[in-house]
Amino acid sequence: MRIFGSPHRYVQGPGALDELGPLLAPYGPRPLLVVDQFLMERLGARLEKTARSAGLDPILLPFGGEITYAAIDELTRDAGDTPISVLVGVGGGKALDSAKGLAVRLGKPLVTVPTIASNDSPTSASIAMYDDQHVMIAVDRMPRSPDLVVVDTRLIASAPVHFLRAGIGDAIAKKFEANGCSVGTGKTPFGTRPLLTAGVIADACYATLRAHAPAALDAVSAGILNDDVEATVEAIILMSGLGFENGGLSIAHSLTRGLVVARGVKAAIHGNQVAYGTLVQLAVENRESAFILDVATFLRGIGLPTCLAELGMTEATGSEIDEIARLTMTAPHLANIGRRLEQADLVVAIRRIEQLATVELPVEEPVGGIVRR
Repeated sequence: MRIFGSPHRYVQGPGALDELGPLLAPYGPRPLLVVDQFLMERLGARLEKTARSAGLDPILLPFGGEITYAAIDELTRDAGDTPISVLVGVGGGKALDSAKGLAVRLGKPLVTVPTIASNDSPTSASIAMYDDQHVMIAVDRMPRSPDLVVVDTRLIASAPVHFLRAGIGDAIAKKFEANGCSVGTGKTPFGTRPLLTAGVIADACYATLRAHAPAALDAVSAGILNDDVEATVEAIILMSGLGFENGGLSIAHSLTRGLVVARGVKAAIHGNQVAYGTLVQLAVENRESAFILDVATFLRGIGLPTCLAELGMTEATGSEIDEIARLTMTAPHLANIGRRLEQADLVVAIRRIEQLATVELPVEEPVGGIVRR
């Protein structure tokens, strides 16, 4: 048996936030919106207006802090005994994951409204749980995918450009990870072997980013919303999400187990870590240097890291590389590759990427506020 899962509806476009009320109306009169605390002043009145214009009686709860089980407990208490028809997460990944956790607790459908495109969490049933020190302790799963994803690209394009760049880094891996799962013996987050459809979507995600991401970063840096931005956002949120949920993760994401605690690297945003992890996965797969350098040139050209120093770990020691590899071996995705993997294989792959990073890459024009080199 193989499973394909996805949101029931996906809505994307400029001004989509103002259509949220009518989109929520079929779920019932009492939506509970968990809103990123940082955005409450900016978006609270707008959210209230669109909900009430559709005849709804919304509850808005601000959320700030870490996604912990204690935080979900507190949100559950804040929700009280008022009958809720649907949960809505508005904001970045933490607001969305907190709404996911609360939706599970209350047994209600979930709507996600991302305000940045730094990863594919909005379309995913996964919930990343942390402790108070921002160490991931579990990845929980909702019983079903979000019912509805509403992506206002005007909001996405107005966010700082580094979020979009990180989203590209997170999404670029999905082609190679889905392929790794397909040729390996691993399973998708649904617990089954992948369907062919997931690989097609992941391939399209990669092709879309190669074609549109540089121009999208330029546009967002200039405050412009255009077709390149629309295509890139769709690849980051929808294609990437469907690709990993149904195609599986692999070494690129496994490597974050070591990177999130590594010297200088732990502060790097998730998508930057995954971009580097993608190169390491290509080295694990024994890809030709020319192929790896082609991907690395693209990543560096849009400001994504291609070595540990660019992630924040200058002059990485042998013991530090060994520790990154050791922690990577604790990830659950190691079967999603075409061969049996040992810690020593990861060390060799990391060292190869570090060596390839010293190769002179082409100098190009500025993109997205950074110099392509």
